[in-house]
Amino acid sequence: MGKLSGKVAAITGATSGIGLATAKLFVQEGAHVFITGRRQSQLDTAVAGIGDGVTGVQGDAGDLADLDRLFETVRATQGHLDILFISAGVGDLRTPLGAISEEAFDRVFRVNVRGTLFTAQKALPLLRDGGSIILNASIAGVKGMPGTSIYSASKAAVRSFARTWTMDLKPRGIRVNAISPGPIETAIFNTIPAGEREELKAQMVSLVPLGRMGQADEIAKAALFLASSDSSFITGAELFVDGGWAQV
Repeated sequence: MGKLSGKVAAITGATSGIGLATAKLFVQEGAHVFITGRRQSQLDTAVAGIGDGVTGVQGDAGDLADLDRLFETVRATQGHLDILFISAGVGDLRTPLGAISEEAFDRVFRVNVRGTLFTAQKALPLLRDGGSIILNASIAGVKGMPGTSIYSASKAAVRSFARTWTMDLKPRGIRVNAISPGPIETAIFNTIPAGEREELKAQMVSLVPLGRMGQADEIAKAALFLASSDSSFITGAELFVDGGWAQV
């Protein structure tokens, strides 16, 4: 028996990185998992890689119609949700104040804040009482790093959601927690030119007490903890999985 045996989960932004690693682990632990991604080809590859126990629904986490399609698919095939991991997010890590465009701001907040809020809200009718909502935040929400104004502010908002939604959902016993990863080897770095990318990673690693980048499966294990009964008395919390960066 897995830790999520018989549970139904939905994970947004799960065609790569943290979301994909978490979907694989949740299926291994017995859950049926619905995953989303913007590109159908990547979604098909992710579904094939996970195997049985997963359903892919193409969609953009910032598009409300796509969210409606996701949850209608859940309702029609499984009837309910036990776990929601809002993993989808986009980043802007190299744009300092003075160079921020309206388009860049809207792109990040559309997915990271607007998308997170409406994903949770649209999932509520399907979420069973006592369920678990997990939000993908970041240490950027509590650290002042140059060039990350938009991204950091969006992740601070996500962490705030965990607090307020914990109280909103208190009558239903739905737990809401945030995971705040440190530097993780994911596609978020692919938007940065190769030379600058390695320089940025090296700068980050120099600040991490464990002296390395994290891996997506390390975040997946934290998500499993928050999704399962192992964390039954934890809600409204921010779990840092950052190699110690934000702690020292």
